Amino acid sequence: MPKFSLSMKLPNHSKLLFIGDSVTDCSRAQPVGEGLFEALGKGYVSLVAGHLGAAHPGAHIRVVNMGTSGNTVRDLKNRWQRDVLDLKPDWLCIMIGINDVWRQFDTPHIPEGHVLPDEYEQTLEELVRATLPTVKGLVLMTPYHIESNPADAMRARMDQYSAAVKCVAARHNTHFVDTQAAFNAVLAHTHSASIAWDRVHPDIVGHTILARAFLSAIDAL
Repeated sequence: MPKFSLSMKLPNHSKLLFIGDSVTDCSRAQPVGEGLFEALGKGYVSLVAGHLGAAHPGAHIRVVNMGTSGNTVRDLKNRWQRDVLDLKPDWLCIMIGINDVWRQFDTPHIPEGHVLPDEYEQTLEELVRATLPTVKGLVLMTPYHIESNPADAMRARMDQYSAAVKCVAARHNTHFVDTQAAFNAVLAHTHSASIAWDRVHPDIVGHTILARAFLSAIDAL
């Protein structure tokens, strides 16, 4: 008979909501990513739900995916009431920032679409501060760039945004996941092209890296 861990930080019957950009979205159901078949999308959120159901079947964790492709932290703020607060999660996981950085590189001529570091950290701070009183647990995951060279321009910029997430997590004593560190451990053994053709949207290996990093943070592995 399998032995199931009882040490997971998520209490039984918790509602766990993920919010972010396309890496979280992964073709999830609209308007709310919850339900049968591929409602949770095809990425790390689905892998997390699968692991929780298999390794912690008695916990009956309810997983909801509210990722939206292309979003920045500015977009999250605009939909926060509807897509987070109104859904009343017990636990919330936020991973945002990739597009905040990417737009500075792929559309440098459209500055109004750029979310610079000060706005990024301030907005994330506002969202965390507004949400903490309403949830039992909050996990902040850094953005990442699947690039092993820290001197690469976009990787270096992404590291700045990751540092901002770490600061916000430390100020509010939330759970923190360094996704760049999780990818770096794998990139020591393989090229980024084998995980993500554009160094942003991962394959199943990359999504498994993200899922394992999250599950480790809540002691669910």
